[in-house]
Amino acid sequence: MVQTKKIALYLVVVFVLYTIITSPERAADLVQVGFEGISDAAGGVGEFMTELVE
Repeated sequence: MVQTKKIALYLVVVFVLYTIITSPERAADLVQVGFEGISDAAGGVGEFMTELVE
């Protein structure tokens, strides 16, 4: 099981590096989308907590 996780992690790292090297603009777009998603999720949690307290 541990060996499978190591292989999967290795494949993900290789894919990420390949994406960054071959298309840096696309990689930057994907990172931006990821951070926007995290920001939206944090905003949603904040709104939920605010409504919960009121």
